[in-house]
Amino acid sequence: MEDELRERVERAAEAHALFNALKHDGDADVGAVMGPLMGENPDFRPHGDAVPGVVAPVVQRVNEMDTAERRARLEELDPALAAALDADDEGDDHTLPDLPNVEAYETVRMRAAPNPNGPWHIGHARMPAVIGTYKERYDGEFVVRFDDTDPETKRPDLDAYDQILDDVAYLGFEPDEVVTASDRVETYYEYARDLVDAGGAYTCSCPQAEFSALKNAGEACPHRDKSTEQTHEEFTAMVDGEFAAGEMVLRVRTDIEHKNPALRDWVAFRMVDTPHPREAASQYRCWPMLDFQSGIDDHLLEVSHIIRGIDLQDSAKRQEFVYDYFGWEYPEVIHWGHVDVDAYDVKLSTSTLKELIDAGELDGWDDPRAPTLRSLRRRGIRGEAVVEAMIELGTSTANVDLSMSSVYAKNRDRVDDASDRCFFVRDGVEKPVIAGPAAGEPPVHPDHEDRGRRHIPVEGAVLVEPDDVPPNGRRVWLKGYGCVRHTRDAFEFTGDDIDVVRDGDVDVVHWVPADGSLPVRMRTMDGDVTGMAEPGFAERDVDEVLQFERIGFVRVDRVAEDGAVSGDESVVYFAHP
Repeated sequence: MEDELRERVERAAEAHALFNALKHDGDADVGAVMGPLMGENPDFRPHGDAVPGVVAPVVQRVNEMDTAERRARLEELDPALAAALDADDEGDDHTLPDLPNVEAYETVRMRAAPNPNGPWHIGHARMPAVIGTYKERYDGEFVVRFDDTDPETKRPDLDAYDQILDDVAYLGFEPDEVVTASDRVETYYEYARDLVDAGGAYTCSCPQAEFSALKNAGEACPHRDKSTEQTHEEFTAMVDGEFAAGEMVLRVRTDIEHKNPALRDWVAFRMVDTPHPREAASQYRCWPMLDFQSGIDDHLLEVSHIIRGIDLQDSAKRQEFVYDYFGWEYPEVIHWGHVDVDAYDVKLSTSTLKELIDAGELDGWDDPRAPTLRSLRRRGIRGEAVVEAMIELGTSTANVDLSMSSVYAKNRDRVDDASDRCFFVRDGVEKPVIAGPAAGEPPVHPDHEDRGRRHIPVEGAVLVEPDDVPPNGRRVWLKGYGCVRHTRDAFEFTGDDIDVVRDGDVDVVHWVPADGSLPVRMRTMDGDVTGMAEPGFAERDVDEVLQFERIGFVRVDRVAEDGAVSGDESVVYFAHP
């Protein structure tokens, strides 16, 4: 990182660290700083791997200040941020704003309504993260409702129902109720008939293009004045499957001259020729549109507050027509902007991901290159870290960016203390070791001497990464082993003490023995990397999170039996630096 950029990162990080510490009357947190830092400075994002290393010492300096020093420094560094601190009247530690009109409801009850056409990508995590947090704040209830009433365009995947519930559990939440819309078709028919009786719906056989032209002109179609009896008769024929797709729909009667054409006499039910993949729903051909189904369910499930994208504002307006016919009160609605996630080349789209998987360009939903929750979990990233990063985005109507470096920083805070250290060498260069100890003894964890040391036999030669080989005649410190000089194409032990490192004359590098190390494949967002891990890797457990020193955190996915002898690879998934 260039000096000018580093100075900008340090200055911005210090301001946010001071604000974070003063706001919460405690120590600043690297994860809490990373969110606003990366969000407000898009040019920092290409350096996302390096930024946390710059931020951490800044946060440490801030945490060594007392309150008065922090306040004085923030006013000097960023007066506007200091003023915002004074204007902050939340009075608590909630990042999310309070829900509106809570006192009007006996229970705060919110729903996530996924389309089960595949496991969740990272952007999907925002909804359960926010709903789950509100549930905890208000002692409320969290409903997962599978909106699977489109058997054709957004065809459900039978595996996705359980996969999505697994994703919710990964994020740390348990739904109070799970509902599947395709189990409730008869209920939607019942309310459609009631709507017809209330004068709120009619059957229409206009070709789509013809109706669109009438609608856009603010003119009623010729079927709008059908009798209730005829509408009931034709809707029954729809339910009985007597029409093909496109032949007949049931429309909600709204205001045909409404200023927004999208709200004029919208479709509530249509015919679908493609059978639903769920056997229990495969007999139905007359299916509700999402706005009708969701609106009915939100009332029947006693949903108090709905969160939906700002692009779905028309949905609430359409549904309010139905609520007015039935005399129901519409739930409170919060609209928010779209979330974009950096660090991925793959689009946040379930259908796009499915196409890439089917084409063999991704190995599956948990491929490390896939921006999915299943991928994050396989990489060893905690669901709580994802939730915390999502919560910091708030509920603004503006589009927001989620920086993965923020997720990584929050995960690092959770896994670093428990993660044992291990050496892993990529593209190893073999160097004989002359006159040194028989083994290295690096610590299991540098902050926990009580965990002991790793015993790594040298047995005559070591492997180091090509960039770590010093020029001939120069020294390097093999971590946990000692100082060696590169001479005669070998490493000659010098016996120098650690002061040569502290003085800045000698770099510290990781290494593994040339004999007895284990072949490991590290799966990363940029592709697979092969290398050799120290012999003690053979004792690691699947799902354990380690830190490959000077590389980053990894989750152990597979430990090969007799890998050192057979050459069979173990596998780890790279989490982050």
